[in-house]
Amino acid sequence: MSEGLYSTEKKDYDQTLDLTKVKPYGDTMNDGKVQLSFTLPVPEGAEAEEAAKQLMKKMGLENPSVVFYKELAKGFTFFNCYGSLKHTVDYSTIYVPKVESTKWSMEETDEFIREHFGRPIVVVGASTGTDAHTVGIDAIMNMKGFAGRFGLERYEMIEAHNLGSQVPNDEFIAKGIELNADALLVSQTVTQKDVHIKNLTELVEMMEAEGLRDKMILACGGPRISYELAKELGYDAGFGANTYADDVASFIAQELDRRINGTKKEEK
Repeated sequence: MSEGLYSTEKKDYDQTLDLTKVKPYGDTMNDGKVQLSFTLPVPEGAEAEEAAKQLMKKMGLENPSVVFYKELAKGFTFFNCYGSLKHTVDYSTIYVPKVESTKWSMEETDEFIREHFGRPIVVVGASTGTDAHTVGIDAIMNMKGFAGRFGLERYEMIEAHNLGSQVPNDEFIAKGIELNADALLVSQTVTQKDVHIKNLTELVEMMEAEGLRDKMILACGGPRISYELAKELGYDAGFGANTYADDVASFIAQELDRRINGTKKEEK
């Protein structure tokens, strides 16, 4: 059959993957295809569509296409758009500091603690300061956990104490001392005016002043928390979005083993 509309021969698409020049993948390698949506504070119409296309070009998108738009309210138009991104990133040079531990299941962590310590590990968690949000700390601590991942209360070899929200730093530390905690977990959701950084810093400074900083594992978590930020503030680890109890439990068990039994961290 001659080449044409009904040709079944495979087209010669670019299949080259260059990790120094990575761009979005849509239908074929290196096509840069992306989908994005946004709202402009302008009335629905041809002018609004053209404004959306011009903005996409300024974002670095070629062949911008508005596939859907609708007025949300008077003077506000929502857009669904497609385009081809011309920019790339050098993936080979990217390094993101992260928690250095092997992720285990609940059963594996329990068995490790049982064999290496012979007693339950005591973990105290709370949303400290004025932070009234409990979703984050509950997802890690509560027995039911989150997204099918059981919380620390479900572990046989972890004695978990969830203090809830709006716990002052001094009371949090005092409870840790009272329970002879191996680890303290801090959840921070409120980040306006960097209040989470101020609160997290205060906690570290208070523990250092009392000579407690090296006696307990100290970790924090929240939507604006990264491992790098946590380390900068003086914490042993930081857990951001998409973190579950098994991530935290694995780290605590392995870090405690390193401190007590002198186990070296695994080489990456």
